[in-house]
Amino acid sequence: MTKKERFTNIIAYFSKNHPIAETELLYKNPFQLLVSVILSAQCTDKRVNMVTPALFKTFPVPETLAAASSDEVFQYIKSISYPNNKAKHLVGMAQMLISDFKGEIPSDVDELQKLPGVGRKTANVIASVIYDKPAMAVDTHVFRVAARLGLTTNSTTPLETEKQLVKYIPKEKIAIAHHWLILHGRYVCVARSPKCENCPLQKFCKYYENLQKQ
Repeated sequence: MTKKERFTNIIAYFSKNHPIAETELLYKNPFQLLVSVILSAQCTDKRVNMVTPALFKTFPVPETLAAASSDEVFQYIKSISYPNNKAKHLVGMAQMLISDFKGEIPSDVDELQKLPGVGRKTANVIASVIYDKPAMAVDTHVFRVAARLGLTTNSTTPLETEKQLVKYIPKEKIAIAHHWLILHGRYVCVARSPKCENCPLQKFCKYYENLQKQ
């Protein structure tokens, strides 16, 4: 099976069986999503969703968050991974949103990355989810699943994985493909002991193909 055929088959499966795939982070507007994605770095969406209701109630808009101290924000997010850094990032992000972007979340990936706490992955999530841009955010799930399925070859960095994926995924499918790969990695192609026996992508999967040879 060629790489192109592998992509075609996997995209066809997801398109048919999972036509709707979305982030599991709970949010009501672009500002809330940006805060949630920053908090979700090296942390589960489930944990983030537990702390954000109180956080958003106290800091509902960039202006209120920008006026807060990182110590105040820390009290709401202390159960999240790296709360000290993230508290500082959130306050700095809100301040820059107001000073540089008039309180509006930018749609450009490069502009987004100027914000404290926003790396390429976070910027791509915002660009694709909020602005429906063909941006492929690569987190640990996407990185692992893409490699196991054989969608990427010898990739050692998220950026490399991103480039290999967008080369073969149709532009209009890139935003949703990010969610397909994340959710597949979260519930089926898990890091340890992937559920290969129950995986509907067995016949297209490089990892499963190699398992059968052992």
